[in-house]
Amino acid sequence: MDIIKLVDNLSPEMYLRLKSAVETGKWPEGTEVDQPQRESAMHIVMAYQSRVLKSDDIMTVGADGHIVNKSKRELKTQFATKSNEQLDSPSENEIARFSQL
Repeated sequence: MDIIKLVDNLSPEMYLRLKSAVETGKWPEGTEVDQPQRESAMHIVMAYQSRVLKSDDIMTVGADGHIVNKSKRELKTQFATKSNEQLDSPSENEIARFSQL
């Protein structure tokens, strides 16, 4: 099967399983991933990130097929923006927020 067709039909759950296998070297059930499986999974994960996610997060594969790198200044700006957004609207996982005196 062509990798592009595979990626286009890959479910988000399967992407997460493959990503976990690449990162940890084990399948979610605990069995070890052998080297050829890991390499194939890594290719699929990279293609999925590029073709489907089109993420601009650092160290992911962008829509152009290159690994996304950001300068220290860009990361500081990104994290500052995210922290300000979190202060304005609490996340669904947040239980309580207290100000320090």
